Amino acid sequence: MGVEPAAGPTLAVFASELGPGDPERASIMSQVGALLARRGARLVCLAEAGAIAVPLITSAGAAGGDVLIIAGDELKVPAALADVPIERIVGHEGRLARVAALADVYVGLPGSLASASNLYAAWVRGGGGAGGKPVVLLNRNRAFEVLRGMAQDVLSHGLKRHDRYVVFTDSVDDLWNKVNWALNEAGQRAAR
Repeated sequence: MGVEPAAGPTLAVFASELGPGDPERASIMSQVGALLARRGARLVCLAEAGAIAVPLITSAGAAGGDVLIIAGDELKVPAALADVPIERIVGHEGRLARVAALADVYVGLPGSLASASNLYAAWVRGGGGAGGKPVVLLNRNRAFEVLRGMAQDVLSHGLKRHDRYVVFTDSVDDLWNKVNWALNEAGQRAAR
């Protein structure tokens, strides 16, 4: 799997167009894709069960960004993504492990329960809190409010300084600030 290292951080971005939810979801994905690409981040996106964040990937590509899709053989690639590199890996667990190995930070966008579940599973495959890779959640329209409460109630008991591993933001404009802050925090923890 000879993927060249990214110039900037590699962000595993979890988003979905499937299921009920925020009618602004596609717009949010487009804004985030362009923002992260302009900042030099490499985006890694998991495609599972036919769910793929097309607006996120196309906007990142249009902004000159580096995107990699991790998928199984069953993925039918939409025409809009024909030029995007895809690593095809057999088995859900193998795909999650690959995303976890590539990610410097996990980013969750408002989406479906499946995308939130995949984010959590990839984070766990990457070692969870002990893996030192932070999670940044875009809590637009309170999409991750339940997770904010759960992080406080559950993670705070077993993960020292949990608020430095799981970070929330309410706006697309602030997302890069939180990602950058989380990367700096992770670097400082690793240096200790």
